[in-house]
Amino acid sequence: MAAVSMKPVDRLPFWPKIFDIYVKSQSAPFCDMSLNDVHNYIGSDKHAKVGACYKIVRKNVSVEVIKDNNTNTTVYKTPVGSTTAIDKYTASSDSWHPVKHPIETLEDLKIMTVFFTNSKTEIDYDKLELARQRYKEIGDDAITSTNIGTSALMEFVERLAGVENANYLLADYPDEVSELFEEIHKDILRRAEISAENSPADIINIMENTSTTLISPTQYRTYCFDHINQYGSIVKQAGKPFMIHMCGHLKDLLPDLSKLNASAFEAFTSPTLGNTTLLDGRTGCPDKCLIGGTNAILWTQDSDTIIKKIEENLDALPHHRGIVVTSAGVMPPFAKPETIKTVCDWVKSYKIRM
Repeated sequence: MAAVSMKPVDRLPFWPKIFDIYVKSQSAPFCDMSLNDVHNYIGSDKHAKVGACYKIVRKNVSVEVIKDNNTNTTVYKTPVGSTTAIDKYTASSDSWHPVKHPIETLEDLKIMTVFFTNSKTEIDYDKLELARQRYKEIGDDAITSTNIGTSALMEFVERLAGVENANYLLADYPDEVSELFEEIHKDILRRAEISAENSPADIINIMENTSTTLISPTQYRTYCFDHINQYGSIVKQAGKPFMIHMCGHLKDLLPDLSKLNASAFEAFTSPTLGNTTLLDGRTGCPDKCLIGGTNAILWTQDSDTIIKKIEENLDALPHHRGIVVTSAGVMPPFAKPETIKTVCDWVKSYKIRM
């Protein structure tokens, strides 16, 4: 929390982003250990989720999910028609990937606008109680966060329309797309309000996956900046840090990111997978906490190579306030727990400059 708040720390925090699929992919004894036990072996400064405390209430619209082995078919039903999304599961990455987006045509766009117009966010007291219980269970063992979703443009690009079709629709039907975006924005605003006021989580997070490989800087300024700033303002007024998950190419966005109502950028990914070093981030955004500083490709190397690169990047910084070293994106299974522990021990011993 001190690092997120840009305050002096006694050492750099280190959080490898490993999850259950990582543990399962390791050899004995790690594959037989719990995720928490593997983190304890490594010496991680942990980051845990406490769950959302809101629910979606729908009127005159509905969602039907049909599961068939590794395929999920989601049907969005409205008074003006229905549209379908299809996702496939990949075991090796433990993730779902869209193979059909629900918005392919202008008609689909209008259907989904009606769907979001008739979907409202409300506080869920049962979920809130579960979040409080989870927060109490975690105690001092980890920093905690809760997620409020994804802003309209990134939701449109990633899940609703897909990268290519999203750009065609933005060009051909800008007014209709903007109407959809406003309905999505209202939903995320309400999630931000409910979470900031009620969640026990230390940090409120938004899952953006921002990258100039997906959207342009102009699109970010036009469709993302104001929306995200409003969420950040709500969270800030509640006295909590606002963290933005951005795991892609960010260098051309730094002038805009520096102006956001945000405390931290999480998954800050270095070259060659990303395109933004810690020095780029600290120079462009001097008052933001940077959580990341490495990339998945680097973590496939031996510990000496990883340490040498991290040291090079840390040495280049004017100071080390607001720096949390992580794997940026998800830790690749090729990085063995022994390797991560060696790097973790080194990071904790690195001589910082406050």
